[in-house]
Amino acid sequence: MLDRPVAPERAVPRRRRAGQGTGYLFLSPWLLGVLVLTIGPMIASLYLSFTDYDLFDAPRWVGLDNYATMFTRDDRFWHAAGVTARYVGLSVPLKLGLALAVAMLLNRARRGAGLYRSAFYAPSLLGASVSLALVWRAMFSTGGTADRVLAAFGLDTGGWVDQPQFALLAVIALAVWQFGAPMVIFLAGLKQIPKELYEAAELDGAGALRRFRSVTLPMLSPVLLFNLVLETIHAFQSFTGAFVVSSGRGGPSDSTLLYTLYLYQRGFTDFRMGFASAMAWVLLVVIGVLTALLFRGSRRWVFYAGESR
Repeated sequence: MLDRPVAPERAVPRRRRAGQGTGYLFLSPWLLGVLVLTIGPMIASLYLSFTDYDLFDAPRWVGLDNYATMFTRDDRFWHAAGVTARYVGLSVPLKLGLALAVAMLLNRARRGAGLYRSAFYAPSLLGASVSLALVWRAMFSTGGTADRVLAAFGLDTGGWVDQPQFALLAVIALAVWQFGAPMVIFLAGLKQIPKELYEAAELDGAGALRRFRSVTLPMLSPVLLFNLVLETIHAFQSFTGAFVVSSGRGGPSDSTLLYTLYLYQRGFTDFRMGFASAMAWVLLVVIGVLTALLFRGSRRWVFYAGESR
């Protein structure tokens, strides 16, 4: 029996290595961007969080002093954390509820459904727009459109952005109005639910509400978890709306002082970039912990097709 030639066996790994090199070559712009624009700034920010840095002088190492000051001697930090918690706790459920409701309406076959989908999705494209936030501020200011409409119904509340008890509601309304992105994801999930399940439930006498609870929500639970995680992270990172509505001050009376806005003030108004970097890492840890808790808790209510319960 003749021995197999050696050369072809060695040629295969060489061609494989050549293919890997080509792949890394095409990935090099992305890898360079990750190193320069993500990993590098994160390492620099972590170092600065342990320093006293004012953007002009060289950083001075202070250890854990920024974190100690943040948690024990900065009342505005805790106030901003509380405002952010209220903002996330109200905006995320309202946004997801509205997105799911509209997605269920658009899931029905009707004329012009594509036009309606585009119209409802359009606000999400302008989500971080300063011009949109300026229009929103004008609408909810004293004498604005919202003020006049409410006054016509006998609800003379005045300008929301000028009153501490209503200013945060105006920022929340701006976030909820941009429900287009989760709506599209919900709509894609609804399209994947087998119609046979609804037909079987209807034959068993289940009404619309029961079909929603027993069919739609369980089958849509993975999509709901996906949207919940994304929108929670996005809500903690919200900045533009609160900055523009309050003119960068978080007012009135710090009622719209979101965490990111306070972070911006400490870094670029007070020139305490070390303290701002420490705030950024605290925010990262909080978001990471909440995301882990959401995934851990999802074992009780998220249903995946094919798994046994």
